[in-house]
Amino acid sequence: MKFDRIPIGKFSLMTHLTQKALRLYDKKGLLVPEAKDAFTNYRCYTYDQIERGVKIRTLSWMGFSLNEIATLLDAEEKSDSATISVLMQKRCAHTEKEILRLQKVQQVLLRQKDTLELYSMSVSEPAIREVPQMRVLSKKEIGSYEVTIGKLIGELFGFIGSQNNPRNDLKVTGPCMFICHDEEYRETGANIEVALPVSGSISTDDFEVELLTLPAATVVSVIHKGPYEEVGVAYTRLFEYINNNDLKAAGPSRSLYLNDPNEVPEEEFLTEVQIPVTPL
Repeated sequence: MKFDRIPIGKFSLMTHLTQKALRLYDKKGLLVPEAKDAFTNYRCYTYDQIERGVKIRTLSWMGFSLNEIATLLDAEEKSDSATISVLMQKRCAHTEKEILRLQKVQQVLLRQKDTLELYSMSVSEPAIREVPQMRVLSKKEIGSYEVTIGKLIGELFGFIGSQNNPRNDLKVTGPCMFICHDEEYRETGANIEVALPVSGSISTDDFEVELLTLPAATVVSVIHKGPYEEVGVAYTRLFEYINNNDLKAAGPSRSLYLNDPNEVPEEEFLTEVQIPVTPL
């Protein structure tokens, strides 16, 4: 065996990579041993490969996938700084979202230290109510709930404030709402509609906004208090009520945002969730 050949066990110790990980990286072509013993098939590395091994370990710790690590290492060899920058920015954005998620998890844990009744006090008792038809401005887009809903709400209010719109008697007559057209929860590719009740003279020419009339409906309604990410418990309460009272869902649900998230803390967010129903 040559002097500069490092057995896999020693290389594992030097790079802080497990032998299991090293075998995987060999299989994936990320870190292929410089030599294998002809008789034992034992993997041997060189001192020049230590730096690559440490980079792989660090990038993995940062959350990059093996495919992304391969792309980054290849880009480094080609001095492709643009590809490295794009992947780093993408990872940074994902990390920021994860930090926000973990902060919200921490807040829930601090509020609920000794019970699994996590959200039992955050939802009002279900009630049946009649919702009249309403004239709304509507925008639709395929996307993710947490990003697209806020984006469309901003665009609707931007339209209201547009200097090009004849709005002398244009008024917002109710809270903005999210209308869910999907029959299942979707992480991405959700069919999202946001609507804003209005009255007055409106011209939607040259704008990607529709003027619609939502039909009147009998709905079961609850009010959820707390972060938007926790509103799923409201749907649980509603569907339990529907099942226990011989009703059936009869149209897309609506989530009405009753206060401004820019003016109150997350724990004070109020969301009314409505599900149209008919008797069985």
